[in-house]
Amino acid sequence: MRTKSGRGDVLLVCMVLFLVVFGLAVLYSTGSYNGSVRFGDAFYYMKKQFFENEKDGFYGIYYENPKGADCAVIGLFGDDPNDYMAKCGAKWLHKNGVNVLCTSPGRKNYSHVNYPLERIETAIKWLQSHGNRKIGIMGISTTGMDALVAASYFQDISFTVSFTGSDFVWQGFEQGKKDGCKEWPVPNASTLSWKGEPLAYMPFVYEHPKYWRKVEEETKGSGDIERSTCLFIDSEKAREHTEEEMIKVENIKGKLILVGTDDDSFWEAGKYIRRMDQRLKERPHTCEYETLIYEHGTHFVLPESMLRIALPIGVKFVLKFVFRAAKEYPDECEKARKDIDKKVSEALKEWIQ
Repeated sequence: MRTKSGRGDVLLVCMVLFLVVFGLAVLYSTGSYNGSVRFGDAFYYMKKQFFENEKDGFYGIYYENPKGADCAVIGLFGDDPNDYMAKCGAKWLHKNGVNVLCTSPGRKNYSHVNYPLERIETAIKWLQSHGNRKIGIMGISTTGMDALVAASYFQDISFTVSFTGSDFVWQGFEQGKKDGCKEWPVPNASTLSWKGEPLAYMPFVYEHPKYWRKVEEETKGSGDIERSTCLFIDSEKAREHTEEEMIKVENIKGKLILVGTDDDSFWEAGKYIRRMDQRLKERPHTCEYETLIYEHGTHFVLPESMLRIALPIGVKFVLKFVFRAAKEYPDECEKARKDIDKKVSEALKEWIQ
């Protein structure tokens, strides 16, 4: 009992320190500032334009680059385009010379259920009609998959970055609170839809509430804030993928960057990227693609400077309490993030020429 109490006290102190640092970061780097420039840095003021599904055909916020730009990236960051992660992603993309349109299913909508791809199509058309000569898309985690699917459907997208995205479409799922579960699969639903029909998808082998119970079992004692690889490994074992549910990455145009790690605690991102690499080798394609697979980097394998916008100090320290790999291989994880930062930034700069 004494040992457990001691560990709990240490964790509590660390969490308090994290909240203090995070709070200072939020205070320092967010807000509209009533149109004024804060701390002498023009990047801290972002001009916003809001969009609603009912009125505009998609939900999102357009963050115009304060230094001027004629290319735009659709950013699928976080669960709402006005949340902290989305703002940090927009600032990072601004520094790389583009305008940013952050989108999501709806205001504080944490579901991934039959999201209409037509909304991204509408967003592309709006960007093109407002002075953007090139359109890109970037997604993280589940939306890394969304970005790949969208790019495979819409050939006006000429720059695609998927951070830890899968090579197949999944069953739809909800997030929130239900029967003591934080997430659950939705029967007979996909994550995405097109022309009113759900896309073909890989069904999860576990139904509610066993789905979340399996996540809890795998997470317990793992050292990760969450582990859900069992959902994907067991579902792939239960049945082979159909060709219909696989993402047609060979249809993607322009530049394609696939980013993932082999120590991902959510799903097997490294394996999925290798499969996409093999698919592209076997099929005719016109995109110029790059696979960035790292042995260590965690599920949160993002550009280092993007994370430092979110958390100016203590990135390595904080991640140690989120992912086991970040604790065991902090230098390797940081090296991966810095390499991603360099390569994606260079690709963006080349694309906007």
